[in-house]
Amino acid sequence: MKEAENKTGISAKQDYEKIVRILSTDIRGGMKIYPGLTKIKGVSWSLSNALCKKLNIDKNRKISSLTAEEITRLSEFIKKPAVPLFLLNRRNDFETGENKHLLREELKLQTEFDIKRLKKIKSYRGLRHSLGQPARGQRTRSHFRTNKKRSVGVKKKQKPVK
Repeated sequence: MKEAENKTGISAKQDYEKIVRILSTDIRGGMKIYPGLTKIKGVSWSLSNALCKKLNIDKNRKISSLTAEEITRLSEFIKKPAVPLFLLNRRNDFETGENKHLLREELKLQTEFDIKRLKKIKSYRGLRHSLGQPARGQRTRSHFRTNKKRSVGVKKKQKPVK
């Protein structure tokens, strides 16, 4: 039985095996563009949707069907997104006060620096980070139990020693 071929002449099996590299992130060729772009660290679902609409790319196309020109357009747009401010991940930066969008390693480093700053000034969130506890107000009675000896859960009765 012969494999079905798509419009580009690539068989379905080859289509899924192809890996596309966008901004030094490997994305499986069988994924659709809309969820595939979210594999890049720093690109959210809403930003991915805005990218597809601004660049007039069908969200339901496979990533492997992108041409080299479309990939460069995508990567350039992701680096400098011309989208509304609420879609950016670094609005009113603490040090500079400008609106930017960070990706990959930049985002990871900036997050680490922010947590270090919070610990240094001994804010509540910084203390919670240093203790390994949740910093955003979650309940801790039944979750986040790090030390089994101090937890207050249900305990078994010990059998008397003979």
